[in-house]
Amino acid sequence: MSSTSSFTRFYDTWFDQLNQLLEQLRTAPKPPSSQDDRSHLSSLAQKIVSHYAEFYRVKSMAIESDVLSVFTAPWASCFERSLHWIAGWRPTTLFHLVYTESSILFEFHIADILKGRSTGDLGDLSPNQFRRVSELQCETVKEENAITGELSEWQDSANEVMLGSFTDLGDKVGRLVSVVKKADDLRLRTIKRVVELLTTQQAVEFLVAAGELQFGVYGWGRKLDHRPCQSV
Repeated sequence: MSSTSSFTRFYDTWFDQLNQLLEQLRTAPKPPSSQDDRSHLSSLAQKIVSHYAEFYRVKSMAIESDVLSVFTAPWASCFERSLHWIAGWRPTTLFHLVYTESSILFEFHIADILKGRSTGDLGDLSPNQFRRVSELQCETVKEENAITGELSEWQDSANEVMLGSFTDLGDKVGRLVSVVKKADDLRLRTIKRVVELLTTQQAVEFLVAAGELQFGVYGWGRKLDHRPCQSV
């Protein structure tokens, strides 16, 4: 079995397990009313983060084995791949998700918030949390741009291979491995750092929203891939 086929099978199992973990988060008591509830929510949130870490650990091995196949992500739908940034989702997507969820929940609880009642959810982010999220977003944008620049340089240098110079092909593939690994490292670090900026309840809401977005894109992609072909 090829490394790509092996990773695809891992991904299918991993994805099912992610859904199970998210279901536990969805059904957990929110807001937590006791220390036991908070500990339970915190434990579930950490399990999700660890689950993402396991994904990137296994993906790293697949990248080293066959980076070109990983770059094309055969386990993903055409729709999912159209949204990819260097073989995966763009890290700054998480910040748009935080702001969107915060805005929706703020409007939903605006009456309570105006009365000074704390809701404790993503709609109740403190000024300090907004500042730190904004700072992290700026840092992440810079890292994204730097990695995108590395990929652009790699693509320029790869033109030499297309023109017939195969002497350093192994080195060029190795450089692509490095670029994809940097992108995945940024993805995982962004998840971890956003979670660290949030309270337990907010982190749970963020992880559920991220998971639902991921499953939504997955579902739409599968539907589009299975549409009947239309004649031109």
